[in-house]
Amino acid sequence: MGEWSEIGVIVRLSKPEIAVWAVTFALTVLADLTVAVEVGMVLAALLYIYRISQTTTVEAVTDEYIEDGRPHVLQDKEVPWYVAILRIHGPFLFGTTEKLAEATADLSVFPAVVVVRLRNMTALDVTGLHALQVFATRLRKSGRTLLLCGARDQPRNCFRSRFHRPDRTRECAASC
Repeated sequence: MGEWSEIGVIVRLSKPEIAVWAVTFALTVLADLTVAVEVGMVLAALLYIYRISQTTTVEAVTDEYIEDGRPHVLQDKEVPWYVAILRIHGPFLFGTTEKLAEATADLSVFPAVVVVRLRNMTALDVTGLHALQVFATRLRKSGRTLLLCGARDQPRNCFRSRFHRPDRTRECAASC
């Protein structure tokens, strides 16, 4: 099931994720490993489907929507030489996190500040959070700064539930 030291990380997950873990753990003890893995996989798949369905929206494009999006467009905006901008478009889940590692394999090509725009990231899971943590650690060790901005509700809530520290939390600029 895992290392005992990981339980501290597990209790910071969302309630549905904790429930999947707890059911799988209980079935490992009460039934057998095969049943626990099967049930755990089914529950995790259902949770995944639910989370992805929550990121889908269908709305009419209005004049107000277009006007609200103008500050977020990078066209005709000057990006300082010491800033690189990356974007994550779509769900950033267990199957896609390797793309961040591949795109940032050589940190020497990045300037002092790296901004990751999350405006078009529709979903985030624990694996995505871990990939962003690893990237942030790599940047910090290389003397660079990482800024995350523009996260939608679901990814923003994941960040808050995992990293919320009132003494160190600042909201991103609205124009990211």
